[in-house]
Amino acid sequence: MSDHTSHKLWGGRFSTPSAAALESLNRSIGTDYRLWPFDISLSQAWAVALWGAGVLTLEESKRIERGLGVVGQKLAAGAQPLTSDEDVHTLIDRMLHEEVGDIASKLHTGRSRNDQVATATRLWSIDACTKLDASARSLQQVMLDQAASLEDVLMPAYTHLQRAQPVSAAHWMLSHFWPLERDRARIASASRAAAVLPLGAGAIAGCAFPISRVLLQGSLGFTSLSQNSIDAVGDRDFVAELLFTVAMIATHVSRLAEDLIIYGSSEFGFVQFGDAFTTGSSMMPQKRNPDALELARGSGARAIGDLATLLATLKGLPSGYNKDLQDDKRVLFDGVDTVLLVLPAVAGALQEIRFNAKRMRAAISSSMMATDLADYLVEKGASFREAHAAIGELIRESEQEGCELDALPLSSFKSAHSLFGDDILDWLDPARSVARRDVPGGTGPTAVAAQIRAAREALWPVNEIARGNELVLRAI
Repeated sequence: MSDHTSHKLWGGRFSTPSAAALESLNRSIGTDYRLWPFDISLSQAWAVALWGAGVLTLEESKRIERGLGVVGQKLAAGAQPLTSDEDVHTLIDRMLHEEVGDIASKLHTGRSRNDQVATATRLWSIDACTKLDASARSLQQVMLDQAASLEDVLMPAYTHLQRAQPVSAAHWMLSHFWPLERDRARIASASRAAAVLPLGAGAIAGCAFPISRVLLQGSLGFTSLSQNSIDAVGDRDFVAELLFTVAMIATHVSRLAEDLIIYGSSEFGFVQFGDAFTTGSSMMPQKRNPDALELARGSGARAIGDLATLLATLKGLPSGYNKDLQDDKRVLFDGVDTVLLVLPAVAGALQEIRFNAKRMRAAISSSMMATDLADYLVEKGASFREAHAAIGELIRESEQEGCELDALPLSSFKSAHSLFGDDILDWLDPARSVARRDVPGGTGPTAVAAQIRAAREALWPVNEIARGNELVLRAI
């Protein structure tokens, strides 16, 4: 059995101490310790709210607020929890008692750990969104820099991992930029979802004292108040939304990593990896392994697993708070931590990569302009179905002869369709193929230049907009 005299926020109705095995299972301080800055902030705001409600005197509120500030300084300096600290809230309560004495016992009036942890987790999530956005933006900037250097480079684009059509290499690079831009929109949405204040919901029925939730909302920077106290303490939708966003970021980064890993192989040779974000082999001296990219690719599965874990936890819960929700922070922290490790590593790996323009251009074969040949016939008056069949015949002939399309004699083209003229070989030029696709969003030079401008605009700094009033309330 555990020590019955340990500092707990509950236990009056129990005549015997908790079993040691239960305390080991129930103890979450190893996970939720990192919530301490947010728990202190919300507790200081709660002390002011209790003063406004007439529960605390002005002097009591000031003492508690100052005491919490000292606790925060000690934790920032490295103070560690005791074995008797069940969670971060118990830890801060114990340390506050050590600073201000029994007056600290009044702080928990009208609130529960249920609305307390929900508030702290939301504040942590909002802060995490800020960090995620900055990290994703940094990777986008590297992508944009690389795209600008590749604007005049041609390469094959692939479908089904088979050569399809020639494109600007900048166009390929930016195909990974825009998914991250969508991710940043999801980050902003997840931040807004988290910015709903649950504090004041109590354990499940709301606070019995006339605290001002509007002032709490303003002082903590939330945009709105929870509308239902039962929902407020059991709602973890904001965690699911953030984990979905994290999983999408990890998925998109994994696809970029996969492209670069393939393009960095000797068989492709499109990219050359640098030294800082690769490793060597313990046996083969010639090896350069893209470990940062491979770890990024592997981390996608972990992020998806964190999301699946949370959703599986939520789907079977009855309304209100249940202790199952203690595990929401394990997956939330793991998912965010993982992506915040991955993003800068991938940005660094991409920044030091060198692209081999000659190898990329040499990988374009004349058969990749088959669609251009079909377009040629369409412009001459043929239907696309008819043109498709004629070009298929030419492809079959080139395969039988073991040569590329541009090696076939002009007679072969004219035999395949009477509309082919003497200028047909000009249509096998990859630069011409790329230039013809100049519609907005296409790979043509004007379209790619416009896309680069749009990408730059997407990364322009945006003035910080407060989530709420963000009032600084002090009991003075």
